[in-house]
Amino acid sequence: MKYIFKFPDIGEGLDEGTIVEWLVKKGQQVESGDPLVTMETDKVVTDIPSPKTGTLTALFGKEGETIHVGDALVEIEIEGVNGEDAIKEVEKGSDIETVDEEGAGVVGTLEVAGNNAILSSSTEGVNEDNKDKRPIKTKALATPVARALAKDLSVDINQVKGTGPGGRVMKEDILKYSKNISKTPTQGMDAKNIITDLPVEVEPLSQMRKTIAKNMLQSKHNTAHMTVFEEVEISELDRVRKKYKEEYAQQGIKLTYLAFIIKAVALSLKKYKSLNSEMDTDNGNMLYKKYYNIGIAVDTDKGLVVPVVKHADKLSITDIAKQIQELSEKARTGKLTVDDFKDGTFTITSYGSIGGLFAVPVINYPQAGILGIGRISKQAVVKNDNLEIGLMLPLSLSVDHRITDGGEATRFINSIMQYLSEPVTLIF
Repeated sequence: MKYIFKFPDIGEGLDEGTIVEWLVKKGQQVESGDPLVTMETDKVVTDIPSPKTGTLTALFGKEGETIHVGDALVEIEIEGVNGEDAIKEVEKGSDIETVDEEGAGVVGTLEVAGNNAILSSSTEGVNEDNKDKRPIKTKALATPVARALAKDLSVDINQVKGTGPGGRVMKEDILKYSKNISKTPTQGMDAKNIITDLPVEVEPLSQMRKTIAKNMLQSKHNTAHMTVFEEVEISELDRVRKKYKEEYAQQGIKLTYLAFIIKAVALSLKKYKSLNSEMDTDNGNMLYKKYYNIGIAVDTDKGLVVPVVKHADKLSITDIAKQIQELSEKARTGKLTVDDFKDGTFTITSYGSIGGLFAVPVINYPQAGILGIGRISKQAVVKNDNLEIGLMLPLSLSVDHRITDGGEATRFINSIMQYLSEPVTLIF
């Protein structure tokens, strides 16, 4: 029996992925749970395991190509399965299978092929005109790679003549068709859309950049942004951090200001529940979360990712500092897992290390708020009616105004400032 295994949805709203590396070859024998291919999604790079034991008779897609959830990944010949047993095998494959094998590389569930998993002869294509002389179109016969490319190039695949086996549309057919279209004169084209000879560097959008764009628009379209700006004097926090910095370094831990900020945010969220909530508009409910998981925006070569420090309210400064270090390292080396991103309730983004003072951070939808951390600078401050040099930390708090009001947002940021100005309350 030939079995088609499709690219599964591994969670977190995945739509597509890029083939990084094939770990198997055509004709190779595989066991259930063996890694087949390394895929890069919008957040993680992970290995996709085989759902069945058998011989690989086809691999769909080349390294570097993008495929969508539900597109064929591999064809597996399952030996000794025929007749009624084959039907049962396919029906079993239409369910959601939990992958528990150690090292499988996928967290959660994999959607395996459904009732169309057995390859049969195809009559897909464009039929002749019917009795009413109206052309009846059916889905074109094409490879998954060709379908993905057609979508990216905005090509109607049903208009493309296939040169593959049985008239199957191939990647080369899409490229040739697209090239011919681009040569066709376009009437009424606006001058700004005409391609010139000026130098332009074209780089395909990465999965991560596509998702960042989609999430930013989703946040702006679905939330009512409001931002509060403040500054907090942190000379005492700086003194405490320097006092314990060497002690932490001996344990291999880098003690940063962010560890204290995360703790201050988590404790403040416990006081102001609207900032740790989510609006369920479909059912007309507010969801007030009783767990405090703080996402930290990490700048990487491929784009911004937001791994999560889980249960930050219960962690010590030492534990938080460890998690920041571990998550940041995994982010920069591309080793974050789906679980590292899950269940965040509030986000912190720190642009101060690059040089920014204030910003208007975009909320990590559907969360209720995000805190931006600016560049620390020395400024003249008044203490006990005396002018002194102090360290000032700029804060920018964006909230969903549908969920929380200005007064609540201000009280929340004041609570954070209180903790940071008296850091001993965060340690003990």
